[in-house]
Amino acid sequence: MPSLEPSPQRIRLFKSEKLERFTLISPRAFAVAWAVLLPAIAWAGWGAVGPLAGLSLVLAGLLVWSLFEYAMHRYLFHWETEVPVFQAFVFLMHGNHHDAPNDPLRSLMPLSASVPIAAIVWGIFALLFGTPGTWLFLGFMVGYVIYDVVHYAAHQWPMQGKLAQAIKRHHMRHHYVDEGGNFSISAIFWDRVFGSKIHSLKR
Repeated sequence: MPSLEPSPQRIRLFKSEKLERFTLISPRAFAVAWAVLLPAIAWAGWGAVGPLAGLSLVLAGLLVWSLFEYAMHRYLFHWETEVPVFQAFVFLMHGNHHDAPNDPLRSLMPLSASVPIAAIVWGIFALLFGTPGTWLFLGFMVGYVIYDVVHYAAHQWPMQGKLAQAIKRHHMRHHYVDEGGNFSISAIFWDRVFGSKIHSLKR
């Protein structure tokens, strides 16, 4: 279980220790969970379509995720509202991360949030596309795992190489230059497409 020992990098979200644990996840727990869940999703859709159609659906799911990632971060995680209950929701989901961006147990989405959201998305894809929708969902969730690993790396690892450094620099500008831009994390080209790329390093 994640440690609840006091940390200068952590903001406590709940008085209850049981609830607080649900807001934390270690890299090891994240890796083990998704190493099991992703193959399980593939197994659930096995035989629904041929290999080429399955690959096409997975790639389409990756594209859908990249757009979802951008929209979720821009419009939900940075939702400006005067309604207290919604303000609390935004802070719980994302605002606390901006106040303590380098907490290693909050650089990944906890399973208490990601799994229920994933189940809803899977249900929507199944309603729209039937069993083949599982392959679209698999691509969506592969995209999610890539996003979360990239996000963790941007905060916790030095990230070497031209592309890796560009991704880290892109996200750090979102945190430390302008929270109103650079919303993409794993597919940073969307900020250029949608006009939200940060060009100036001045606040």
